Amino acid sequence: MRVRKAVFPAAGWGTRFLPATKAQPKEMLPLVDKPVIQYAVEEAVEAGIEQVIIVTSSQKRAIEDHFDISTELEQLLEARGDIEMLRQIRAISDLAQISYVRQKEQLGLGHAVLMAKDLVGHEPFAVILSDDVVVGERPCIGQLIHAYQETHSSVVAVMEVPNSETSRYGIIAGEPAASGDERLYKVTGLVEKPAPEDAPSNLAIIGRYILTPKIFDKLEQTPRGAGGEIQLTDAIEALMKEQDVYGYAFDGVRYDAGTTMGWLKASVELALQRPDIGDEFRHYLQTLDIS
Repeated sequence: MRVRKAVFPAAGWGTRFLPATKAQPKEMLPLVDKPVIQYAVEEAVEAGIEQVIIVTSSQKRAIEDHFDISTELEQLLEARGDIEMLRQIRAISDLAQISYVRQKEQLGLGHAVLMAKDLVGHEPFAVILSDDVVVGERPCIGQLIHAYQETHSSVVAVMEVPNSETSRYGIIAGEPAASGDERLYKVTGLVEKPAPEDAPSNLAIIGRYILTPKIFDKLEQTPRGAGGEIQLTDAIEALMKEQDVYGYAFDGVRYDAGTTMGWLKASVELALQRPDIGDEFRHYLQTLDIS
């Protein structure tokens, strides 16, 4: 069955970016001139996703407004003759079929995914965490969709991290997949945020998943873990007892835009890649005295 739907958990408070996120969703913080979540939605659409499901909360109305039609703005741009910007604004509301579901309590990533159960239905689906901005020649989630088509199993995106950073991630234990694809691993175990000496590998899970609908049964049965939250990794561990789960070492560069330093790095490097401003921005950076 084809992967047509993607779930975007976006109900968190964004406390790492306070006070900027006091009245603005962290997903709407700009990277250059586009909000973080738009990069993720565009990635999904480029990979063939048809329906986007955004899990929000009462403080996230700005996300809905961003992907909606803005009649007055479009009329203003048209009157000014700014046709290129008008095209860009209209393209945002035409990206995909977008639905919203509210997460009334902040009970963790697993709970956020569970909120989308009725909209997803009985089919495989993607989960994309917009904090993880991935840039590459092929959409990261598209690479996972291809791996799902090969394995017919759930797939999580993994990347190598320094041993000293394993305590920041979920780490997989895995073995090379029978397919011979060097990027594909059959997951044999998951450890959440292990100390370096306890980590089974240095392959860390990042915010891209393709999951079979069986995950919803496991999420409903998953007790609350650390912080009283329902952890997605706990449900994936339970799923592994009944179905194979694979890890895919994606091709691309990942920025953790959920941290201040990661957001700054992404802002600088994405700006440098822009054909319209990259050269001027590079020249500006070269004039700075950073000694």
